[in-house]
Amino acid sequence: MYRPVAALISFGCALVLAGCGSSDKSGESSSTTTTTAAPPGTLEALWRDGDESVAVVPGTSDYGIGANRVSFLIVDKESLVEEPTARIWVARGLKQKPFAETTATLEPIGIPGGAKADAQNIYVATVTTPTPGKYWILAQPIGGKNVRALGNLVVRKQAAAPELGDRAIPSRNPTLEPNAPVKSVRAATTAEPPDLNLLRTTVAASMAAKRPFVVSFATPLFCQTKTCGPVVQVVQSVAKKWQSKGVDFIHIEIFRDNDPSKGTNRWVDEWKLPTEPFTFVVDRTGVVRARFEGAFSPAELEAAIQKVAP
Repeated sequence: MYRPVAALISFGCALVLAGCGSSDKSGESSSTTTTTAAPPGTLEALWRDGDESVAVVPGTSDYGIGANRVSFLIVDKESLVEEPTARIWVARGLKQKPFAETTATLEPIGIPGGAKADAQNIYVATVTTPTPGKYWILAQPIGGKNVRALGNLVVRKQAAAPELGDRAIPSRNPTLEPNAPVKSVRAATTAEPPDLNLLRTTVAASMAAKRPFVVSFATPLFCQTKTCGPVVQVVQSVAKKWQSKGVDFIHIEIFRDNDPSKGTNRWVDEWKLPTEPFTFVVDRTGVVRARFEGAFSPAELEAAIQKVAP
């Protein structure tokens, strides 16, 4: 889940045992980083080679073996670093050499003129983790100042939420007719304005009809950091293009009776979602082909839909 920038910074610092202060190329630290020289070629050495060494602020947390979509922010002195791309190194330990490199792209959150999240853009990369355990990633934005951001991923044998290749859960989520009374609409969605096109079918019905679909679990009204509103609006905007082409779009709220004090509802529990929002793209055979924990861009969602559309 996402938090305001100040809280994001604190959370990111907690993930990096070496601390969240900046350091110069000599290894001198302005905060809690140590001054012991890092072994050459290791991830720690690459981290210290930056003009400013900070912590990655994670946007995702549910990882399993294989290819994982990883999203994050980079915060430099309490402001966001937003270069178009960032170089990523992956290692099994701070004092180990990276075993993989990839590139993260900066993706816009939400739609123009829509609801605003705490951050307007987020870095996204695909990181392959072959075994369970802790992995360390280092991100260097390409362009601008020489900032190096460090973070880690805790990978389980299997993620909590359905993974790529898993069969979707045939949930019988709430649906509404086009002329449903206002009271029923408010009970089914907290989106403002509500979009009944996302409440026309159940997951179970789409699977039975062998129709590809997008299902988004989000609560625009109660999301702590305003991320769910942009997510639902992204789904709404993309649905306008793809619903007429044989792809179903479904929005499911998070809390029972839309009351946070009552805990998560049965559909969130069926999918075993550890965070929210969470969105899945499912093909006509009922298999999950894309999963988005947290925020994502319209382009990311469209690219996933193109692979399952009729």
